[in-house]
Amino acid sequence: MPALHHAIAQLASEEAAERRLAASWLYIEGCMLADAATRALCEDPEFAALLLKPTTVGIAVHPITFENIRRANGMPRLAEVPPDQDAQEFELHWGEARLDILTTRALGASGAIAKFLEKFGEGIQQVEYFVKDVDRATEILREKFGVRTIYPQTRPGADGTRVNFFLASTPENKKVLVELVEAS
Repeated sequence: MPALHHAIAQLASEEAAERRLAASWLYIEGCMLADAATRALCEDPEFAALLLKPTTVGIAVHPITFENIRRANGMPRLAEVPPDQDAQEFELHWGEARLDILTTRALGASGAIAKFLEKFGEGIQQVEYFVKDVDRATEILREKFGVRTIYPQTRPGADGTRVNFFLASTPENKKVLVELVEAS
């Protein structure tokens, strides 16, 4: 599969097979990045016991790309994002590939997605790990691994979830934002 930007563009293809291939490639790339960055954490028995499957890869795109992908995929339902968060999102599921397509509500805004798009352009913005208890997972990260989470407390996420985030590094020093998600 060609470069990241081509794969993102293919999510809006008229051809379902092209969309499926692009979604699979993006999912695998995101999972490989996150796996490399969180291997030690996920091998910890207490943390691993909190992890649920499947993983979701978050792809940040510009608003026009967001609408094009959404339209090409049958207008999936928009997630209910808390009003204080500058984001819009919807999910795509192609077999095992699970993607959250994310955008800002307004370019130039101060939210995390707008800042990511401004700094990096479209790309893999985050990888979401579903957990049984986000507060306990956060506590383990802080106490056992000295990981600093983005927020001091768990906060509301899309569709009534509870979330927190942390930045992890791969052995090659690539950064990945990991979102811990507890379903409502």
